[in-house]
Amino acid sequence: MATVEDITKAKRALTKAGEDGRISDLMNVMDRLAKVKATQDLLKKTDIGKVLGKLRTHSDVAVSRRAKEIVKKWKDDVMSTPQPKAPAKVDPQPTPKSNSTTPSAASSIASSPNTPSDAPVVARTVKGDEMRVKPTGNTPRDKTIEMVYAAIGLGSFADSDLLMKRAEKIELTLFEDYGGVTDGYKNKVRSLILNLKNKRNPGLRESVVSGELSIKELCTMSIEDMASEEKKAQDRKLAEEALFNARGAGSAQAETDMFMCGKCKGRKTTYFQMQTRSADEPMTTFVTCVLCGNRWKFC
Repeated sequence: MATVEDITKAKRALTKAGEDGRISDLMNVMDRLAKVKATQDLLKKTDIGKVLGKLRTHSDVAVSRRAKEIVKKWKDDVMSTPQPKAPAKVDPQPTPKSNSTTPSAASSIASSPNTPSDAPVVARTVKGDEMRVKPTGNTPRDKTIEMVYAAIGLGSFADSDLLMKRAEKIELTLFEDYGGVTDGYKNKVRSLILNLKNKRNPGLRESVVSGELSIKELCTMSIEDMASEEKKAQDRKLAEEALFNARGAGSAQAETDMFMCGKCKGRKTTYFQMQTRSADEPMTTFVTCVLCGNRWKFC
């Protein structure tokens, strides 16, 4: 099992290899780190996440990919580690003479069983990380920085200083874009926080922390742009369903054997065409297999 000293040495080796541009050494060290069973305590004490976080945007594709793989594995390690159980409370003054269960005892018994739940995502807060927001002179702005810090830090093992730097930059950008703590500023803050804290959208948080997504771009993204890939795929599917079900002028279905179904290989199909892009581009053809119901489209 890797110790704090082992990880600290690996951290120094990564930093040195990165400074010297020795790709093979970087890969060798990361191969060793990939075998480490990570714990929240180990990552916090060594702060190795800061170095790996930077390597995720390395110009060498292999280095970048490997760093991302390790970060994901370590997150899975931490989330799969059983949380320590709270010690059972002992009543210092028991009442042995009573044969009935008192209301307080009944309440304690009812709340004692552990109910199964999903492994929690590691939470980060300004207070928990012993950080301090540099005062802006405006309490709502300071509170916004704290909320953004917690949002982008959810499930992250990045360095606390890096998280604070990102949070402060996001708040400042919003403050300047909306000309102060206006209604537009408040609405955008709420939208960003909700999307960044979405547990099903870790990619958005990671891209902000790593720098892959610029702060300026983040602050101008729509709710649709910030959605997770899973949500975007669902939206695309719903949009295609709507188009298939649309029956506007000129979209009458016709039966043909020109198309072969990729699912059942049958040729009994119906199709219709619709203009879904600009007028100077080809119409989109929507095809439905009569035999198995499979649907597809092409231009």
